[in-house]
Amino acid sequence: MSAEVRGRPGDLCPRAIIAATVGNALEFYDFFIYGLFAVQIGRAFFPATDSYVSLMLSLATFGVGFLTRPLGALVLGAYADSRGRRPAMVLSLSLIGTAMIVLACIPAYSQIGIAAPIVAVAARLLQGFSLGGEVGANSAFLVEAAPAERRAEVVSWQGVSQAVALVLGSLIGTVLAAVLSPDALAEYGWRVAFLIGAAIVPCGFWLRRHLTETLPEEDVDAAETAGSLNRVPEVPGTDRLTLVRRHWRPMAFGLMAIAAGSVGTYIFVYIATYAQTTLHLSPRAGFLASLAGYVVEVPFILIGGRLSDRYGRKPVNVWGNLAFLLGIYPAFLWVVSARSVTALIWAMIVLNAAYSLRMGSFYAAFIESLPPRIRSGGFGTVYAASVALFGGTTQLVVTWMTHATGSAIAPAWYLIGFTLIGQIAYMLYPETAPVRLRADATIGARAERAVES
Repeated sequence: MSAEVRGRPGDLCPRAIIAATVGNALEFYDFFIYGLFAVQIGRAFFPATDSYVSLMLSLATFGVGFLTRPLGALVLGAYADSRGRRPAMVLSLSLIGTAMIVLACIPAYSQIGIAAPIVAVAARLLQGFSLGGEVGANSAFLVEAAPAERRAEVVSWQGVSQAVALVLGSLIGTVLAAVLSPDALAEYGWRVAFLIGAAIVPCGFWLRRHLTETLPEEDVDAAETAGSLNRVPEVPGTDRLTLVRRHWRPMAFGLMAIAAGSVGTYIFVYIATYAQTTLHLSPRAGFLASLAGYVVEVPFILIGGRLSDRYGRKPVNVWGNLAFLLGIYPAFLWVVSARSVTALIWAMIVLNAAYSLRMGSFYAAFIESLPPRIRSGGFGTVYAASVALFGGTTQLVVTWMTHATGSAIAPAWYLIGFTLIGQIAYMLYPETAPVRLRADATIGARAERAVES
């Protein structure tokens, strides 16, 4: 790719941020809409005399899409690290849109029989593949295009795009539940929600085709490549497998942290179903609680990113996650005891605020710790594997736990366990923020001069 189409740090405009994050937004919109309407989708594709069996089959189909995410991360991530961030982002968005439209248009089981669940599973597998390659390429693009002193703030827009998509999903779910009868919601309401998301794809496709490429040239100077994005210089000619082995520590800790974050994300997605099936509240109550929590996420994600750029990644990651950890049990205990809309809404507001602080900060830290030639694939594969193994199974596991134990607070214990794992990872992860590395270098230089004098 020619040098004149390549960007430099700081070449980032609002339109580029929107283009980079639109795929990530669609990912979370799609999965949230599926979570919101899991009961209705189960009735459409998996009719059963036992509503629990129907719901479990629907959630299993939701989870099957995560199986192909690691494959998509490997294939599309390698493509992004070799051919460029922009072409990989264009390809993944095209596949995402195709899968959403197919899922929305599948006839019900009553119309085409066993073909309905088969096609639904195929659509989820395609979607999982495309989403697996999405987050690595666009996160690498945002960090590479951002000024060094604003990387966490810029990559925080990934999290903001998720929250905005979830807010949109909550609003659409609330409106559809208000204006449609339960039968209409089960028949076609959920399809409308998916098609609304798919309508955004053409605009995102056009925006991405006009992005500036940020992947460095192969012969980029080693010192410039290392810069403040990763402290281990990339030796020209080093193969990707060697680079992965050299950076196994941040990738292992990243796996732990993202696994914990994925469980948190999909517990929140599950709240609408949890409100209906466990707390026996109305669908509207679950939608409103989800909406309130995701609205709060937007400012707190950006606040966490700015704090990370100013004070360092580690303080925000460690203390932000600790605040979330300490709030989980009291919040769920209150919700289960009160079983009211008010308690559910306030619990989601508090938990989402604490959960959001370290989102942009950790993404920036992870990408900064990896060299360009494994940045998209490495981050994307770790992210996809974490989400596939833990995020994709979360709703299935907590539904089973609640059913098996008869305890409405079972999801809280699952969330606490994974959040503890994340806390360990955040505490062990090295500091990568440019402001802290420069400060440490200055202190070290002063100490050397003092010793010499």
